[in-house]
Amino acid sequence: MDLDTLRFLAAPFAASIILTGIHAYLGVHVVERGVIFVDLSLAQIAALGAAVAMLLPFTDGDPHGPWVYWISLLFTFIGAAVFSTIRSKRARIPQEAIIGISYAVASAAAILAMSKATSESEHLKDMLVGNILAVSWPEVLKTAALYIAVGLFHFVFRRQFLAISMAAHGHNGTAAGTVPGLNVKLWDFLFYASFGFVVTSSVSIAGVLLVFCYLIVPSVAAMLFADRIGSRLAIGWTMGAIVSALGIYLSVTLDLPTGATMVCTFGLVLIVMATAKRLFWREPIAASFDRPPA
Repeated sequence: MDLDTLRFLAAPFAASIILTGIHAYLGVHVVERGVIFVDLSLAQIAALGAAVAMLLPFTDGDPHGPWVYWISLLFTFIGAAVFSTIRSKRARIPQEAIIGISYAVASAAAILAMSKATSESEHLKDMLVGNILAVSWPEVLKTAALYIAVGLFHFVFRRQFLAISMAAHGHNGTAAGTVPGLNVKLWDFLFYASFGFVVTSSVSIAGVLLVFCYLIVPSVAAMLFADRIGSRLAIGWTMGAIVSALGIYLSVTLDLPTGATMVCTFGLVLIVMATAKRLFWREPIAASFDRPPA
């Protein structure tokens, strides 16, 4: 690659590193809670909010306008409120079922909304796989500031969030889904609401599918080799950074859509890591929060 190409790719790569940082951490919680598709569902709800916003006369149909962002965030908060209230150890309907239904309905509703907008096929494509190559440095810096704020929020209240994630399957020594002394529904809402801030910004940059990969794939890959939180984060962050660089490079070199190329690269690297673990990693390691945080 020549110097001009590297300069052009600097902002997209920086954005991918920022996405890796926050999503790999949130993915640890999501995988442990067993709500694997919550990111995909919230991302699609955010996309639905953006699609609805573009139909409103005061937004001028600008997908990157401030009104589109805030309406999309509002839809995400509604989704966060729903997901935090349906979590119960006595619930007859699994939380994951509601999350899956929300994704399907939001996807269909977004298609209906976009059918009434101009250039609907291009908007739908951007919502699904994004266009990370088009990200600008101001957008990168704004996103970084938001994610740092969310990261600090989670760091300050890490004990509460970890306790609830550990309790999802009874890893804290109590009945599954219970945390003595904590209002689980309140902290669940705060978790999903902060999640919503991240997802709303991420979808506008990378699209629904790539955001889902950033959340789940590094965490799943890390679970193959580690059970401690610190080790999982180190593996997830390393994998996300390497795969991001590789996906962007392959996209530019082979002249392929960037978002779809990165999603496929995540999948292929995960397969390679799982194969290597089976062939060369003989010691079984339980993926749980049973040990104290690193």
